Amino acid sequence: MNLYSQAGVDLKAAQAFKSTIPKLITSTQRAEVIGSFGGFGGLFSAAFPTFHHPVLVSSIDGVGTKLLIGQMANRYDGLGEDLVNHCVNDIATLGAEPLFFLDYIGCGKLEPSVLIKILEGMERACRNANCALLGGETAQMPGIYKEKDFDLVGAIVGVVEKEHIIDGKMICPGDLIIGLPSSGLHTNGYSLVRKLLFAEKHYNLWDTPPGFCRPLVDELLEVHKSYLEEIRLLKKLIPIKGIAHITGGGFFENLPRILPEGVDAIIYANSWPIPPIFSFLTSLGAMTIEEQYSIFNMGIGLCLIIGPESKEVCLSNVEGFLIGQIVSGTRKVELKI
Repeated sequence: MNLYSQAGVDLKAAQAFKSTIPKLITSTQRAEVIGSFGGFGGLFSAAFPTFHHPVLVSSIDGVGTKLLIGQMANRYDGLGEDLVNHCVNDIATLGAEPLFFLDYIGCGKLEPSVLIKILEGMERACRNANCALLGGETAQMPGIYKEKDFDLVGAIVGVVEKEHIIDGKMICPGDLIIGLPSSGLHTNGYSLVRKLLFAEKHYNLWDTPPGFCRPLVDELLEVHKSYLEEIRLLKKLIPIKGIAHITGGGFFENLPRILPEGVDAIIYANSWPIPPIFSFLTSLGAMTIEEQYSIFNMGIGLCLIIGPESKEVCLSNVEGFLIGQIVSGTRKVELKI
């Protein structure tokens, strides 16, 4: 055993894991990718011949403490998809098409079988989004993380034509808010979820509470939905004035990010079916209605702001609900029961 191994860093495991990466990510490579995987930086051609004024759009995020649920269940295959889809949604709110994705995994002890599952999930999500998995970093840091602990972060870069940026500036009173259903909790609220379910109520991941048709583990690890296809379709059919990804902070923090001065967003709380997982969790915590909609997505993962003339075309082409409207105001969200 060499000195580095004695310090807790397994170089052989790292080399074995890295040798599997090129085969895993081959299917994500776009024509713009230059060179091979494994250099100090990833190369991507910045020539956009079909764009008049291309604007690059970037975002970075993580999976949060959903990682701990995956660890508790020894189930990691969806976490890579969670990460990519979250980042894809963030830049798609501006009308951007994803170009390439980079990941960072920090861990206490490298477990190749776990990391391969995560990477396979990233590969699936990148391939579905036509996004190159361009590079990444895996760091063993036994002094920072406990042996089985790890963190997962991703950064994405996309491109949008400048005149087609969806920035919310044209939102005005009378516009409608269309909500697209979430697949579940997505990647937010898990610190509270763990507290309610396991610390206070002592549920087991494999329990199936009344009203559920599958165990909690399946509900909690449901993959964060990507809305890229719906946005791509609707951009061809109607003017989209604004898009909000309902993530951490729920409706109250995310909708104001796209509202211009002089308007408020009214959300009608009973205008869509609330999935059982949200009703169950909010009842366990005896949460107020304001707390519910400021922590969870409550079954709506994406909000579209459109003119009333676009309503029928929108709802006939994507699964969604009319959940609110834009009125005069001061960039606030008002919840109506």
